Amino acid sequence: MRIITLNVNGIRAAAKKGLFNWLPRQQADVICVQELKAGIGDMDPGMKAFDGYQGHFHCAEKKGYSGVGIFTRNVPDQVVEGVGIPEIDSEGRYLRVDFGSLSIISIYLPSGSSGEHRQDAKFFFMNHFFPFLREFAEEGREIILCGDWNIAHKEIDLKNWRSNQKNSGFLPEERAWLSAVFEDLKFVDVFRQLNQKSEQYTWWSNRGQAWANNVGWRIDYQIATASIADKATQVSIYKQERFSDHAPLIIDYDYQL
Repeated sequence: MRIITLNVNGIRAAAKKGLFNWLPRQQADVICVQELKAGIGDMDPGMKAFDGYQGHFHCAEKKGYSGVGIFTRNVPDQVVEGVGIPEIDSEGRYLRVDFGSLSIISIYLPSGSSGEHRQDAKFFFMNHFFPFLREFAEEGREIILCGDWNIAHKEIDLKNWRSNQKNSGFLPEERAWLSAVFEDLKFVDVFRQLNQKSEQYTWWSNRGQAWANNVGWRIDYQIATASIADKATQVSIYKQERFSDHAPLIIDYDYQL
């Protein structure tokens, strides 16, 4: 099973940059996308279904904002939009597909970088989502949460960690929350399980020469329950082409859907 996750920073913009030419060649079983910046009616047919893939979407109420999607080749047993909390669901941040005992989730945590009110929204999401994660950990299903968590976990996960310790995405409270996901709830950062190298980033600011100089952040994850995480065989970050300010995170699992 191959899973790709990518913050597309606008699905229509990513399409113009060749995303839907690249995706079919990757032979992924599931593709999770975030930050659609589009409603269902705004997408061309080829953005909703292509080459045997069917798209499932949870869009934001606000036009041109947020939204998540999942493309699948197999028909899911169940599709779940949202978590049942209006403040979160109105922004289109959670979509789940179930295949037997496996759930794959496309998730997009708020960014707090645009101001204090958005950081408050981010903390609201974190506080209310943690109980969902605890339930997942306790119910015995296989879970893979794919997406942009907008948190770099450790110093190795961003280039300029010293100067970012008071900035959203690397705040002590955010990092401690993510540590609790891993340590208390026993979820696994699948990429780091197989790759402990430095300078492994998935997002680069559009300012300056961040991309050219690889001044990035690793904020996109596949976070999984331990049993399915142990089936991961290969991880990679695709940087040969740019479809967004994020790069696709690709992970292969020794698991048959």
